[in-house]
Amino acid sequence: MMKQCVTLGIMVVVAAGLLLADGNVSAQKTQGKTRAAATKYLMRGINGAHCKSLGEALKDDGPADDKAWDAVACHAACLNEMGYLLMDDERCPDATWSDATKTLREGSAAVLQAAEDQDLDAARAAFASMTKSCGACHTAHKK
Repeated sequence: MMKQCVTLGIMVVVAAGLLLADGNVSAQKTQGKTRAAATKYLMRGINGAHCKSLGEALKDDGPADDKAWDAVACHAACLNEMGYLLMDDERCPDATWSDATKTLREGSAAVLQAAEDQDLDAARAAFASMTKSCGACHTAHKK
């Protein structure tokens, strides 16, 4: 009888832990633990804006001059920093998120290097890789 009570008690504690963990994971997807900015605002204000501008800059003939390449570098640098910010403040709920932010960091660093080299083909390839990671994370987490 005692063994059954202990087993039941352990099961209740584990179930409660899983429920609490699930609640925390949901919160981590929408906002960090200590900062006021909701993840959706970071995505819209930083990721979305810079990703859209970067995509536009890499269309057609690409950046026309040093100033335009500098703008590409700026967008890539901001996206690279977002790859770190999205992991900070306990926002990361799982491996899908973690893997996507790693690919965001790697892809944006490659775009940044391509901008410094003024290599349009390399910038486009890195941008395509980077945006695929966004799609993978959005499929798993965006409501």
